Amino acid sequence: MMTEKENKAKAYWKENIRYLMMLLFIWFSVSFGAGILFRETLDQFSLGGFKLGFWFAQQGSIYVFVILIFVYVRLMNKLDKKYGYDE
Repeated sequence: MMTEKENKAKAYWKENIRYLMMLLFIWFSVSFGAGILFRETLDQFSLGGFKLGFWFAQQGSIYVFVILIFVYVRLMNKLDKKYGYDE
């Protein structure tokens, strides 16, 4: 029989993994999807003089990754407070 503390820890990690999967899916979609799969469609538009598909492949996915790091930090701070792991 699991204790309340073990149940709490298990729920915490389950939610943490769910956040990770969502954020990794977003990053994959932007880096692989926008940079490779949808490049031709995105190349119809330009950003700063560069075709949008090229921009996503070279810089956009990096910017999205950095933004996702900050989103993850914020989500984890909320999650820590929710489960009482904040200090």
